Amino acid sequence: MLVLAAVLVLVALGVWLYCLFEVLSTTEGDARHLPKFAWFMIVLLGFDLGAIAWLVFGRRRGFVTADVTAWPPDFLLSGDGGRTEAGAPAPMGPDDDPEFLRQLDRRLRGDE
Repeated sequence: MLVLAAVLVLVALGVWLYCLFEVLSTTEGDARHLPKFAWFMIVLLGFDLGAIAWLVFGRRRGFVTADVTAWPPDFLLSGDGGRTEAGAPAPMGPDDDPEFLRQLDRRLRGDE
């Protein structure tokens, strides 16, 4: 019984410390409903109730919201094969660029 109580205390302490450090590392604009300093004080003084309040109400959600998207909407809707607005091809990685691969091959062989 004592071991279970100790584990629960350690879990509660870990959640509290996680939330405390998360409040400290959050930018002012990412804290919801209250200023960052207010959230810090709530988590610091409220211990686990403050930590739960931060997790539920204070931090910005990790998923995509209505005002934040992972890709520009025109990219998702255009179906133009990843071309930019000006019609130029989208940037490609070096391993997809044949000219880069030729130059790399020449360097490896010592032809330069």
